[in-house]
Amino acid sequence: MTRIFSGVKPTGHLTLGNYLGAVRRWAQSDQHRADALFCIVDLHALTVEHDPARVRRLSRQAATLLLAAGLDPEVCTVFVQSHVDEHTRLSYVLECTATDGEMRRMVQYKEKAALEQRRGGSVRLSLLTYPVLMAADILAYGTDEVPVGDDQAQHVELTRDLAVRFNQRYGHTFVVPKAVHPPVAARVMNLQDPGSKMGKSDDVSSGIVYLLDEPDVVRRKVLRAVTDSGREVEYDRQAKPGVANLLEILAACTGQEPGALAGRYDSYGALKKDTAEAVVELLRPLQARHAELCADPGYVDGVLRAGAERARGLARPRVDAAYRGVGLLLPG
Repeated sequence: MTRIFSGVKPTGHLTLGNYLGAVRRWAQSDQHRADALFCIVDLHALTVEHDPARVRRLSRQAATLLLAAGLDPEVCTVFVQSHVDEHTRLSYVLECTATDGEMRRMVQYKEKAALEQRRGGSVRLSLLTYPVLMAADILAYGTDEVPVGDDQAQHVELTRDLAVRFNQRYGHTFVVPKAVHPPVAARVMNLQDPGSKMGKSDDVSSGIVYLLDEPDVVRRKVLRAVTDSGREVEYDRQAKPGVANLLEILAACTGQEPGALAGRYDSYGALKKDTAEAVVELLRPLQARHAELCADPGYVDGVLRAGAERARGLARPRVDAAYRGVGLLLPG
């Protein structure tokens, strides 16, 4: 059976973009068609300045939201990265396989390092090496497919390169995974800046719909969304990115085509109103299930504990094999 690995980083509250771009597909499709592992990659949240209590809180919230969105622990594996030591064990071995030049060519490293420097902060070494940890996350499980957006495609290519290089040097150990790019609505854009994706780590939240936003908050954000010059409701990403973003959100919520939806509206206001209501209705059952799970924290703890145990059992033989391959003496 095909094995899938994907993860979510607890650096901010999960957004409508996270749900429409990835989480909904995980719940509706990926967990049923493959042996799927979904991970809260909390170690990745430590690569920049962070509040420890917030990371813990967001990690638990993310796990609860994944379950509320429909991930079934009887069907897939849901766990927290730091609960499985094999991730960090393998990461160091892969650091010994990667090169400094490869790390410094990573586009996200360049962008995030520049941002940290502009803020007057120091750039952590882990920010440079985190693509190797991501590679370890993937390779530890014999992953075949990694569902990712365009911004992570370079990291999956690095993962493939490291797997091939390791296999050539030390014997066949790792499956060489491939990136799987999701279909339409993978990139929901910021409502106040339709040229940027709706990211959970953004500083300005007025253009971001969070999964736990109250209905009136959702409506206010969508109704205040930036549109474009002119009055024609047309689906044109280049000429009318604001309107196109609203049409794509509405299409993703209703299962229709954005181009077809455009022809039904003669004003931006009507489009915004319908989009707002569609988002509210989309999030209603998820928020209700989230509230139920929050009232039963022992259930979530049990899911994460069982998930980590299964993940550990899958990863340990392969990581042990990698240790033997590079010449390390395993304990007796």
